[in-house]
This record gives sequence, structure tokens and C-alpha cells, in this order.
Amino acid sequence: MKQMILKTVALLLFLASITVQGQSGNTNGIPYGNNPKAGKYIDAGDAKMYYEVYGKGEPIILLHGGIMGSIGEMSGFIEKLKIDHMVIAMATRGHGRSEIGTEKITYELKANDVLAVIDAVTKDSITILGFSDGAYTAYKVASMYPDRVKKLVAIGAGEQIPGLREVPAFTAQRFDLNSDFWEARLALMPEPEKLEEFWRQMTHFYNTMVASKELFNSIQCPVLVLAGELDRNAPLATVIAAYQMIPDSQLGIVPNTGHVVFMENFEAVWASVEPFLKSQK
Repeated sequence: MKQMILKTVALLLFLASITVQGQSGNTNGIPYGNNPKAGKYIDAGDAKMYYEVYGKGEPIILLHGGIMGSIGEMSGFIEKLKIDHMVIAMATRGHGRSEIGTEKITYELKANDVLAVIDAVTKDSITILGFSDGAYTAYKVASMYPDRVKKLVAIGAGEQIPGLREVPAFTAQRFDLNSDFWEARLALMPEPEKLEEFWRQMTHFYNTMVASKELFNSIQCPVLVLAGELDRNAPLATVIAAYQMIPDSQLGIVPNTGHVVFMENFEAVWASVEPFLKSQK
């Protein structure tokens, strides 16, 4: 148990370090996640959701990872996709410029947040690309709203049941709030005073969430399940299990990479994503 906690802490610190280093794949200086030229808000009931739109063409929405995730981490995908897609890059509830709100965190709530953003931009069906927490949310959107999801790319998100992993508590004491990373993140947040309570909610949520047969069997659209071979947050066996339970799915595993596979080897990930998106199926 202690070893699992240490591994999770190491993963979180690694995510923080790579985020501080910069936005992966962003070579033109666009401040993804904090771009007033592209940013918009939509009321999702108890909270306002922030999103940015880039490019024109087939619509695709990007959902970043949880807790330390941000629109900025998806910049490599934005750069590639905006050439021939309309890219909707969303800050999920409690991240970036999106509000935390007052409702209990569930994937149903998060899926409805996503649908509110989609509806604000297009009434058409859409492709979703999600990473980690964003991928689990994407699974839920596809399950709840099958007519609205054309395709799904899920990165770093396998079968999950309570007890399979233990996510340690997220607290201010565990992070240096004077770091450039957290100063920048807190400056974006509309409700920074709610951050620690949000972290407590998310810790409980992640340790009790279920993503298993009932969810995966209900997904009707084509799904590309992607992961790093050495992913400790979504171990390979759980990713393969999810792939096997989704009726129309493809599997891509990138050797010698971990949870943030698209930051460690973006070209290998893109080599799987691009043909999947272009296929007529």
C-alpha cells in the first residue's frame, strides 16, 4: 500500500514538473488555457465552464487530465488538430478558468458539463479526445449521449473499481504554493478559496469511482484506447480490459512510456490518433 502511494505521489510531482516546463507541442506562444482571443464561458447550471475554440472543420473536444490537468497540456493536439478541425479545448470543472460549483462531483455531472460546452458550439455529433480524468469523462459522455459522440480517443484510462488503486489526499501542504506552477494556476481560478475542499472531494471521488463492464459495454461509437506501457495510474492490464469490454474499439500501447504518454512520445501517440480520426468507420 505504501509503495502504491509513493508511486502516485511521484506521478503527481512529475505532472507538475512537466507542466511548469511548458505546454507540450506549443511552438507559437499561444497561451492555451488563458487566451482571451479564443476563450468563452457557458453556464452549466451550478458553475460556469471555460473553453477555447480554434480552427474550422469537423468538431473535436479535448478533455485534459484531473487535479493538475489544464488546457495547456493538450497544446500538442490543438496544434495538430486545428489545421482541419474545429477544436474545442475545455477546462473541466475546478480547473483553469472553470468554476468548481456546488454540486457533488460525479462523472454524470462532468459529462453534463461537457455536453453544455458542446451544445454552445455545435449541435452536431462530435469526436472527443480525453486524457486520464478527461478520458473517463469522455467514456461517460459517450454512454449517456450516444447520438452526440461520433468517435472517442481515450488516453490513460482503463477499468477502475474501488481498491484497485489508492489516490492519496491532495492538500496544499503537499505542494509548494509559492512555485511558479501553483501561482499561475491559482491566478487563473475564479474560486481559489474552494481549491482545498475541491481536492478533498476529488480524492474521495477517485478512490470510489467505478468504470467497468456496465459503462464500457454501453459505448456504441468507435473508440481508440491508448496508453503508455509503463502507466502506473492506469496499469496495462486495466487498459486492455477496457479495450476488450468496449464493443467497437482499437488498442494502442506506446512502449517505454508512462501515464502522460503524449508528452513523453507525442509522435507515437499521434501516429495512432491521426489514422483513427481520418478513418471513415
